[in-house]
Amino acid sequence: MNLVTMFIITALLSAALMFLSFWLPQMLPDAQKLSPYECGFDPLGNARLPFSLRFFLVAILFLLFDLEIALLLPTPWAINSASPMTAVYWTALIIILLTAGLIYEWAQGGLDWAE
Repeated sequence: MNLVTMFIITALLSAALMFLSFWLPQMLPDAQKLSPYECGFDPLGNARLPFSLRFFLVAILFLLFDLEIALLLPTPWAINSASPMTAVYWTALIIILLTAGLIYEWAQGGLDWAE
């Protein structure tokens, strides 16, 4: 297929999907959906309830160790490069640093959810 044909097919498919997404949903607003709080309870209490700092610590730790996957993902391709030992050293350094951080947090009690 040439470029013009692909462009036409893409434009038609996009237009069809936009048309379907506009007409398919059933929009039947009622009093519950039109209220500012759709969650099912009346806002009677204080909206500024404090969160536990431990919750944020666990969330940040999750993000940190989730980032580990993104850092280690190119390792199999880097090992096939001209200097594979450099990739192995960097991978080992990342794993050692993250393991040291995990051991530190564990020793400090940062992973204990309940006290």
